[in-house]
Parts: sequence; structure tokens; C-alpha cells
Amino acid sequence: MNFSVTQANYTIEANLTVIGQDLLIEITGGNVPHIGTVTTLTKTEKITTNRFPSHDGRYHKDGVLAEAVAKIIQPQLPGSCTITSGVHVDKISLEQIKASKPMSENLGRQISQWLQKTTLDSHQPVYYGKNETPK
Repeated sequence: MNFSVTQANYTIEANLTVIGQDLLIEITGGNVPHIGTVTTLTKTEKITTNRFPSHDGRYHKDGVLAEAVAKIIQPQLPGSCTITSGVHVDKISLEQIKASKPMSENLGRQISQWLQKTTLDSHQPVYYGKNETPK
């Protein structure tokens, strides 16, 4: 599934891949898409973001975008969720910076609506019982 929003003369996209009951969401956009942060969560586990260093030694700030999406979709998550995020707009303007979080929230609402009307049919894992072992 692909979701997008365009505002302030650039586009942010979210590409959602379903893996069993889990979600992988790639948030990219601007002139130089990349992976600047990785955010993980479940319906009940807290949102955690790891940031990677950028080419100039500073750390990427894309986690702000991923966390905006994560907070909106968290109540609908069927399993775990990993969000990679990397949006770079060359010589970004203040207007574009201010637009980025509302754009991400828009993506989160789009994904949330999709999750609410979608049933993820996948085989449920079967585990050994407490007193069973592999033969």
C-alpha cells in the first residue's frame, strides 16, 4: 500500500508492507530519500526511535515524522511495526519544515483508516505446549 501527501512544494510518501501480522512502513520524500531513523512499536509497547548520523556528522531528525505516524496508528496495530524514515528537501524552507509534521500526521490518518477497514489474514503461529519439545 502506498500513501502520500503533498504540501509546501514537496511530497512525503509512506510505503506500507504487510508481513504476516506485522507492518513495515517506509517514509520517504523530498530530493534525497534515505533511511535516517528506525522507529519500532506495538499496540502496547512504547515507541522507540534510533537515529543514524548524517553525512555531516549530525544525527537525522526524521524520527519526528515517523513518531507522528506511529502515535496515530498505534491503537490499530495488529502486530509489531517498524518505520524507517528519511525525507530530505534541499535547502528546506521554514514553511516546509513547519509543514512536515502535519504532513506526517496526514499519512498517519490515511494508514489508520486503511488499518480500520482491512483484515490481515495470515497463518497464526503454532507453538509447543509447556511440556512439549521438538521431536
